[in-house]
Amino acid sequence: MPHRPVVIGVDSSTQSTKALFADAVTGRTLAVGRAPHHVDGSAGARESDPERWWQALREAVAAGLKESRAPASAVTAIAVAGQQHGLVSLGRDHRPLRPALLWNDTRSAPQAAALTAALGGPAAWTARTGSVPVAAMTAAKWRWLCEYEPSTIARCTAVRLPHDFLTERLAGVAVTDRGDASGAGWYSTATGSYDTEILQLIDLEAELLPSVAATGGARVGTLTTSAAEALGLPPGVVVAAGTGDNMSAAVGLGLGGAGLLDHPVLSLGTSGTVFAATRTRPANPALSGFAAADGGYLPLACTLNCTLAVDRVATLLGLDRDDAAPGGEAVLLPYLDGERTPDLPHAAGLLTGLRHATTPQQLLGAAYEGAVVTVLRALDEVLRACGLDPDSPAVAARPLRLIGGGAQGRTWVETVRRLSGRPLVVPSGTELVAVGAAALAAAAASGADPVAIAQGWGAGRGADLPPTERDLESWERIVSVLDSAAPTLLNGG
Repeated sequence: MPHRPVVIGVDSSTQSTKALFADAVTGRTLAVGRAPHHVDGSAGARESDPERWWQALREAVAAGLKESRAPASAVTAIAVAGQQHGLVSLGRDHRPLRPALLWNDTRSAPQAAALTAALGGPAAWTARTGSVPVAAMTAAKWRWLCEYEPSTIARCTAVRLPHDFLTERLAGVAVTDRGDASGAGWYSTATGSYDTEILQLIDLEAELLPSVAATGGARVGTLTTSAAEALGLPPGVVVAAGTGDNMSAAVGLGLGGAGLLDHPVLSLGTSGTVFAATRTRPANPALSGFAAADGGYLPLACTLNCTLAVDRVATLLGLDRDDAAPGGEAVLLPYLDGERTPDLPHAAGLLTGLRHATTPQQLLGAAYEGAVVTVLRALDEVLRACGLDPDSPAVAARPLRLIGGGAQGRTWVETVRRLSGRPLVVPSGTELVAVGAAALAAAAASGADPVAIAQGWGAGRGADLPPTERDLESWERIVSVLDSAAPTLLNGG
């Protein structure tokens, strides 16, 4: 009796790779293989070896295949969702010339500012790409590389984003999707193509870039013989275009044209991210106006300092991460790695409001509060980009979907409830990026809509938490500090 078809969704994140094996019909998770990455760097630098990503993908697929007990012949398709914005520079042998510059590498902040000015300011950029350059954007990283490593540029024959690099290793074709491409800074969401003027501005030849698939669920080929051997899979396995991690999470939640539109999501991970799937093309300089993997749009705001920064504060205080209490008068803005939203790439953490009675638990609670207020303020801009009034009672009553590692933490969930006053949905699926990638793989194999597939699988459903009374006193105190603190102080002064 033949085995039911299986699809693989790969989540290649900053810290690790996960390969989720799912029943292609029901979406039931059969196994999740995992393998770690390694991030190097200090003083703003964050780099990883792309070859380690490929090795981790191989290890994760091998582990998942073993755990699932599914025969390799049952696997019909695979798709990769990768961390956004990373810059991979390849040489003539198609091997990386240097470690990839990651999204949270802030050294390119001066280049981002220079690019913004060179094209005519924030409005000019959002009109073209939907986003204003910040240190995270790949275009700024390319300019940094041009200025500091011209010998690398001279030897570069191809430029890829992280998920593009892995997809090319799988299928042997240079292809990306509009979702991940829209985070690079050189793809126009207005025209649906690479922006020639921006490419000239940053001294990047279009021939170095991959082609752009219309959707992340587009079929781009099948596994090459060498990739199939490396993964222990048949050569005929379909490869989807894949997408960026945030776009894949939206698919996994069932958000998009075939599902829920204009419903906000808050992802609590290494970074804090808020986004919503919409049919309205965003052009707000305060946001990243990304394209979505399904053909729509994904206005998004990202903060650099979320779970990792708060965990660091807990470590400094010698506390467990949930050994926290509301901050009281203390305000702690945990901008330990600079900050992206607000755009303060050289920021340092800020602590104020200490009293003799302040406890370590309150300081940790204040770190949670500072991180949550920062990301919730960005949420208001995302809602406006969808054409919604964030202060409208009807909009405020719309559930906020809480995902990411922090969504599994009691203190994170309760801090978001208390400071937002919103109803929450905590989906039962915990690997939504990988689930979204699996849905993209299933779409590539079947030709169906990936959002409709994910909705049928039900990964976005979960626990419904009613709203609690909003803690406006704490909210207003933290916002006041954030707004009044001098930029020189936040920038490490």
